[in-house]
Amino acid sequence: MTATIETAAAADIADLRQLYYAVYGPHYPVALGTDPAEMSRLIADPHSLWLVARCPRTGGLAGSAAIRSEAGSRTGKLEGLAVHPDHRAAGLAGTLTEELCARMLDTGRLDSVYATVRTVSTGPQRVVSRNGFRPLGILPNAVDLSSRESLALYARHSDGILDRRLPVPEVPAPLAPLLRTVERSLGISYAGTEATAPLPAPAEPTAAPLEMIEAPAFVRRRFRERFPDAAQWFYPLHTPNVLLMPDDGRFEVYAYLNRTGGYCALVAAHPAPADAAAWLEPITRTLTRAGAGYVEALLPLSQHGLLSACLAQGFIPSALYPAMRPEGDGFTDYVVMTRTTEQIDFRGLAVDEPLQPYLDAYVSAWASTYLPTLEVAP
Repeated sequence: MTATIETAAAADIADLRQLYYAVYGPHYPVALGTDPAEMSRLIADPHSLWLVARCPRTGGLAGSAAIRSEAGSRTGKLEGLAVHPDHRAAGLAGTLTEELCARMLDTGRLDSVYATVRTVSTGPQRVVSRNGFRPLGILPNAVDLSSRESLALYARHSDGILDRRLPVPEVPAPLAPLLRTVERSLGISYAGTEATAPLPAPAEPTAAPLEMIEAPAFVRRRFRERFPDAAQWFYPLHTPNVLLMPDDGRFEVYAYLNRTGGYCALVAAHPAPADAAAWLEPITRTLTRAGAGYVEALLPLSQHGLLSACLAQGFIPSALYPAMRPEGDGFTDYVVMTRTTEQIDFRGLAVDEPLQPYLDAYVSAWASTYLPTLEVAP
């Protein structure tokens, strides 16, 4: 079947919801396939692109995929890649992915596009790999669908972007295995980056209560007031819906919490991330009580102090995104630091060969963080 590729329209929303239900069942935790208002906003967004594949015989939707971006950002996210079970032998996933990248990357609208890919089978990993995406890491327990699933992070860059990465003088030593893996996988070098001892953990905070405000409209307004420049956010493409702060208001942490999927992304901190570094443990504990079995933060690779603070509170370097953000004439590398409070079970993981070294690096980092070093007395 040769499907017709078209830009999604508001009139397609009902059929799109049926498509995502047919592919993922009732547990799909992403608004792109379930929330008509959010779907309508994405279709109308001039910074994003949503394509559908239409069956030429029936006119029904056979597949769907989108690249989402936002004003001021040169990074996009491949989302909602879905092909109806009746059309999975037609190569539609690859066709949609390549057409999206041709329109958003090859034309210069974006510098890179990333995707979080399911690991219940190797099929999704191979689809993005065949379309120029390369693995960057593993995100254990990242989302709760019918069960707790791990995701893989992949990205595709425009030509020449990786050659413009800004140098990083040093990183905490626990990040070294991840850097070596990225070097081998992407063919880039961190030869000038020294692995040094993590900085001492920040002093434990005084026993001031930590409050969590769940008022999405208020949080969005306050966030835009505090951070009019998107370059100050930890995490692009995530609009915070919760605000955490101690009762004396000395700092504010903005996060996106998805209770349906059981995950959370730390988006930004005011006045600066360092002001909240000592509070990572109570922040994570509060979010866990609110339903997040998985918490992640996206931090610049050059921020040795922030990375050390995350390591001290049990966060694991899980993925590395080279040249993620423009900075002057170059590009900054970012690290995804993750922490899960639920038991990790990799027995059901289906990992394609290029992704395996990242899984090995994660397991090594997890063991060095959570397994004690035993001394045997003579």
